[in-house]
Amino acid sequence: MLDITQDIDSLTNFKRNTAEYLERIKQTGHPLILTVNGKPEAVVQTPESYQKMLEMLDYIQAVKGIETGLKAVKEGRTSPARETLTKIKQKYKI
Repeated sequence: MLDITQDIDSLTNFKRNTAEYLERIKQTGHPLILTVNGKPEAVVQTPESYQKMLEMLDYIQAVKGIETGLKAVKEGRTSPARETLTKIKQKYKI
């Protein structure tokens, strides 16, 4: 989790003390938001935390897909597979 009192700093400070910042990121597991002229410009994080974030995103997308499918079934917007395959075969003359 981001700690806004510790995990936001300027790109200039990061350039001056890169090794220290990278060590802190590894220790805390928190990302570091880098600013330029006081505005957020980049985020630095460990490869492990980035991978975890991607896995969480994949999970959320899968859940959303399942929810969409269940909603379609509930609303009656589905048809049996055999019927659908027959229509596809007829349409594309397979």
